[in-house]
Amino acid sequence: MAGKPVRPVNAIDQTRRMLSLVTYLKERPGARVEDVARAFGISEDELVSDLDVLPMCGTSFRGGDLLDIDTDGERIWWHNPDDVAEPLRLAADEATALLVAARAVATLPGLREGDRQALLRATAKVETAAGEAAGASSRLSVTFESEGGVFADVDRAISERRRLWIRYYSPARDEVTEREIDPIRLVSVGHTYVEAWCRRSEARRTFRLDRVAEIKILDEPSAPPEMELRDLSEALVQPAAEDPEVVIEVGPGGRWVAEYYPHDSADELADGGLRITLRTPDPASLRRLALRLGRDGRIVSPPDLADSARQAAREALLAYDGAGAVHDEGREPYQEPYDRRE
Repeated sequence: MAGKPVRPVNAIDQTRRMLSLVTYLKERPGARVEDVARAFGISEDELVSDLDVLPMCGTSFRGGDLLDIDTDGERIWWHNPDDVAEPLRLAADEATALLVAARAVATLPGLREGDRQALLRATAKVETAAGEAAGASSRLSVTFESEGGVFADVDRAISERRRLWIRYYSPARDEVTEREIDPIRLVSVGHTYVEAWCRRSEARRTFRLDRVAEIKILDEPSAPPEMELRDLSEALVQPAAEDPEVVIEVGPGGRWVAEYYPHDSADELADGGLRITLRTPDPASLRRLALRLGRDGRIVSPPDLADSARQAAREALLAYDGAGAVHDEGREPYQEPYDRRE
């Protein structure tokens, strides 16, 4: 039902459901949305989300022969089931890409053994069907970055509804912390993240997988509080109305900040810069932004954050100055970045 929180689901479970959904809809033209959702044990919102993805799937990696499935909100129609049901013919490049990917996924740590064996059986069938076209794939391999093992553990924890222990590096604070989290879902927005309930902060947090230094699946059950999942299609960071307000002024060279940071307002300034008002649950994390901007920007408020940013800049200059002085003879003294003094 509309507005009902969507339950956590991992990628493997969703893929299984969508494959079954294709067969189910082929045999039931004009099926009612509520009946299909009930048959699969999911909400109507989850079903509609699957239906939004299915038209991007098909039998060709080149974009042809896609599933022509749509809904009017009450019934579901599949317009080209016979075309898609034709025997699959893989070109050499398609067979190679599919086999290399399948073998790589089969080596992921943390993959459930039943899923691994099913994948290997499917790979063997594709090799037989592809014939000589499968030869090139045996000479190629894929090596996953360390993120791959973390992904597998998170995906398994979500599937088995178990809590995770992680050591996590936060670049904003330049520190590594230990946390126990109840994973909710995996999200890909540029990088791959896990959205979870953090037991340390007692709040919803998002962790980037390549910043997880160590991870363990715990015996304790995962029990995040019920919450409505956020729409992350626009941006991963979505400040809340109650988050602290920060005002930043940037010069022409810092206008990019308004493009990358969600903000409440961005007012034009006389010299071509912007006065940007934004909200963030962690204002201290913006000190790094202030240092990156240098003379192209400065934090205006809150005052304590502006002071800490200036202090961070002074300390950075001291670190570069071997003698510990802020400036040497012949070097200009420190000035506040993007000084607007008249």
